[in-house]
Amino acid sequence: MISLVRMRTLAVATLALTALVACSDDEPTTPTPTTGTLAITVSGLPNGVNAAVSVAGPNGYTNTLTATNSATVNTGSYTVTAAQVTSNNVRYNATVTGSPATVTANGTATVTVAYAVSANPTVVLSGSIAANRTLTPDTNWVLRGFVYVNSGATLTINAGTRIVGDTTALGSALFILRGARIVANGTEAAPIVFTSQRSAGNRSPGDWGGLIIVGNARNNRTGNIIVEGSDGSVVGANPAGVVYTGGTNDADNSGTLRYVRVEFAGYATLPDAELNSFTFAAVGSGTTLEYLQSLAGLDDSFEWFGGTVDGKYLVSYEAGDDHFDGSEGYRGRNQFLIAMQSTFITPRAGAGAISADPQGFEIDGCNGGGCTAPAGGNAQSSGATDGLWTMNIFANYTLIGTGSTTTPTNGGVGAVLRRGTGGYYINGVIARWARQAVSMRDSTTNNRFQVDSLIFKSNYLAENGVQNGGVTFDPTGTNFGQESAFTARGQTNEVAAGTVTASSLFTSLPALAATPTTATLDWSPAANSPIATGGLATFANDPRIAARAGTFISPTAYRGAAAPGGTKWWANWTNYARN
Repeated sequence: MISLVRMRTLAVATLALTALVACSDDEPTTPTPTTGTLAITVSGLPNGVNAAVSVAGPNGYTNTLTATNSATVNTGSYTVTAAQVTSNNVRYNATVTGSPATVTANGTATVTVAYAVSANPTVVLSGSIAANRTLTPDTNWVLRGFVYVNSGATLTINAGTRIVGDTTALGSALFILRGARIVANGTEAAPIVFTSQRSAGNRSPGDWGGLIIVGNARNNRTGNIIVEGSDGSVVGANPAGVVYTGGTNDADNSGTLRYVRVEFAGYATLPDAELNSFTFAAVGSGTTLEYLQSLAGLDDSFEWFGGTVDGKYLVSYEAGDDHFDGSEGYRGRNQFLIAMQSTFITPRAGAGAISADPQGFEIDGCNGGGCTAPAGGNAQSSGATDGLWTMNIFANYTLIGTGSTTTPTNGGVGAVLRRGTGGYYINGVIARWARQAVSMRDSTTNNRFQVDSLIFKSNYLAENGVQNGGVTFDPTGTNFGQESAFTARGQTNEVAAGTVTASSLFTSLPALAATPTTATLDWSPAANSPIATGGLATFANDPRIAARAGTFISPTAYRGAAAPGGTKWWANWTNYARN
């Protein structure tokens, strides 16, 4: 009996425990948490500029963030890094606080990324550039001495890049040698600027050398002729200089310059041997030149020594010598040019002197050693026997001089044509040149004129000759450029009445006594301006011009560099300053 009772009691207990266990299995359980929150805050960048934040975590987790962000992530350790950001040529470096961050179950880990402006690094360019190289706008570039881009190398310069000439190595300049290329593609909003190392307000003409491109096109001088000033005593200079004669390929390509300014250049490396703002020595037609400005150079703003390169949209403000200088068989075509000389800026001490004969155009046939006289001719006509006369075209130019301001001894002429040059000059405006508007200097040039290889027509001439009795052309008995001579060959030009001022021709041109600013220079014709009409609107009746102009030079019904109501192509990227 006792054993039976015990067995019943054990059975009941077992059933109760089983029921209790069964009842416990039906109760809900709370899982252990496995996620938390990773919060990343980003600060210090301008509005609209994205951060560059990277996150790495457990199990291969990665994420890239551009702004403040919070995310639910698995628990574990997360590493946050931030790359440098560049905006408008300004670098921003980041400081990361709180990384690595440990995310716990149901917890929040916070990482801060604080960006701050970082000084752009400075890189000095010197000696030779023998391999392809790119200059970017987030670096301060300094030319120290003569810097040569060697044959076979391409120097690429990105939009917005600024390059300065080292003022502790006077005469610093950039040479693109024969066989090398420069690809400098600026934009209207971000031009490429070569300028003085000194600060605004302390700059002067001659603070540095300039930009020199040497191509493989032909010119009309023989022998080993070097770029003027290239043998000067400048850091890194080749004492033998840089030879530019002997080229063979008129279609040679030295690269591209587009939206490029050269400011306060022109250092004299030797007495009477100044570098120019832009020097194009035997540069070929495969090269592209568009939207270029020279500002306050000590010597010529643009100079061509032979070659065939074409150009459009060229601006020169305040030259120490000539604004546009061509010679030695230059056969390129240029359209839409502006030159303004309102004063003569004092050069940097020891850098050289203002020229004795600064002009608007100064165009030569040939002069100096290596100019070989053709049979029965003068050495100034070198190149006649092989088609290498200077035969450039300049169309739609606006050349403004100093008016009544005293000019150097032999300067102050809008266009000087001399030494056996040919060439075509059409649809231009020449105004305020103190001595006269145009001068044809010698018999060798007159020879080109008499066979219609020198054409000067459809130009508007106003307010010239203030210092010379109101002279516009060469006076009778002086040189060869009398108005009657041009008229006799059907080369008609319009001389404005004495009451017409240069300022009245344009939308905005300050009066003589005023200092120009970038904002006060608008070269568009004013309402009812005489330069809005009168241009050579077709070349059909001028087969010589038509043949040489090809499709590059367009005929226009207006005169000067800007179309009435047209695009202000010089706006936003050019600059005006005197120091």
